[in-house]
Amino acid sequence: MKGLSSLRLKNFNVNPFLVNYLASFLCGDTEPESIAKALVYPRILGTSINTSFGQNVQIFISSLAEVVGNASGIDGIDIEFVDALDGRRKYCQCKAGPQTINKDDVATILGHFTHLQNKARLDRLDIRITDMMVGVLYGEPSELSGNYRNVDKFCPVYIGAAFWEHITGDKNFYHRLAHAFGEVVEEEKIDGSQLVREKVKSIAAEIRERGGI
Repeated sequence: MKGLSSLRLKNFNVNPFLVNYLASFLCGDTEPESIAKALVYPRILGTSINTSFGQNVQIFISSLAEVVGNASGIDGIDIEFVDALDGRRKYCQCKAGPQTINKDDVATILGHFTHLQNKARLDRLDIRITDMMVGVLYGEPSELSGNYRNVDKFCPVYIGAAFWEHITGDKNFYHRLAHAFGEVVEEEKIDGSQLVREKVKSIAAEIRERGGI
């Protein structure tokens, strides 16, 4: 919300063709208020909030490590924990969501696991392929990108409910966690609607002053 309050028209990389199309599609016209909505709404609901979430994932993972076991001292491994389902120690790389890795990330992820395999061989550790995993914090298996599916050919990728079940042993934990986040929003009375309306008005005023986009 702090980022939203400081937004000005100059902060947007405006495609004049696309923004008019979006305004018309969204509101049925290309008046300044409609153009402002076409600019502001995606910023709120799309990349900005997702980027903020991604930036905070590592903080969340660090907290998670304290709860489920410990942060790993092995390069590239985020957490180590005892699997609630099979009782074996797992070495996990944590990722935010089902679309968050690119093609280059696949090689990096597999490289870390290959390093772990080599270490296990040298130190005579009982670490199996199934003990190495990628845990995706939210989402459904059907939503996993092709890049994740390529990783899954080498070692398990667990997403959403399945990931949290391995950590907690509770197949419903993920859904309760998501519900708890919603309750926090309601209890804290997080409501940005007034700020959004004010920001749309101010951006629209800037558009009028400029005589258009």
